[in-house]
Amino acid sequence: MAVQHINPQGMYKSPVFSQGIILPAGARILLIGGQNGVDANGQIVGKGDVGKQTAQALANLQKVLDAAGAKLEDLVKVTIIMQQNIDLNAAFGEWMKVWGQRTNPPTVTGFRVAALANPDVLIEIEAQAVLK
Repeated sequence: MAVQHINPQGMYKSPVFSQGIILPAGARILLIGGQNGVDANGQIVGKGDVGKQTAQALANLQKVLDAAGAKLEDLVKVTIIMQQNIDLNAAFGEWMKVWGQRTNPPTVTGFRVAALANPDVLIEIEAQAVLK
């Protein structure tokens, strides 16, 4: 059985998230820890710029996917944690540059917080993917 995306009639159908996903029995799941806008040296990229930090966080997320032999299409759950005062459109624009015109998006949960562990970090993205 393959991963099954659920988008029931009568609910909003979005190109960027699915309403639900059924995973096949015995699926191997990759848990990706919160990725933020830091480079390989642990330095924040784009301090004060949520667009640059989002782009770096997504690049880091893709590196973890690549290391596990997975692709963006294998994502089934994404959680976005962002400082409460950021420009969500800038962050969303970076996501769309990466996601593009793919179909069957993951489920997505986003929430705003007063601050993240490092006050210079504006956004953190964690995810789950099904490995094939």
